[in-house]
Amino acid sequence: MPLGIVLRKAPGVTRWVAWTWKVVAVLPGAGPAHWREMRREGETVEYHAATLPLDLHGADTEAYLHGLSAEVPSVYVVMREEAPGEALDMLLVTASPYEAQDYSDSGEEIVEKVPMPHGLVAWVRDFVEEFHQEEIFVKRKRDRKRVDLVDDGVGDPRVPQISDVYRSPAGLRKRRMQ
Repeated sequence: MPLGIVLRKAPGVTRWVAWTWKVVAVLPGAGPAHWREMRREGETVEYHAATLPLDLHGADTEAYLHGLSAEVPSVYVVMREEAPGEALDMLLVTASPYEAQDYSDSGEEIVEKVPMPHGLVAWVRDFVEEFHQEEIFVKRKRDRKRVDLVDDGVGDPRVPQISDVYRSPAGLRKRRMQ
């Protein structure tokens, strides 16, 4: 589903930051756009910055279910700042909080959380209901083989095995130097 990204550019509150950028909404089913001005109030401007596809994948239904169960179901917009003070590049929009976390871990991208419109919540919920399959946890069973019966490779191979196999090679160096 194509989602239009609405970005607000407002004057910064400090002398070090001239402008602040914030994703304020998404527009489900929006047409193509490239920084189309939507509204202006003084120096604050809202743009329809881009239209990105929201792709849902059957393997990610657990993540979508987690996102839908949040107090405010949200989509996540991933952006990158190419140069300070310039407009942001829109990279991706996702409904998966797990994927958004992966992008925010790198520190190179800006990830904004935006509340989902009601129609989009219903669309994602329908997808999850159709494709989600609970994974049954299967505990791994331990081998019954006894590994403590054989002393293969005990000790350091640089230490002659005639005496104590657990002494360190550093002790041998001291003896050789004397």
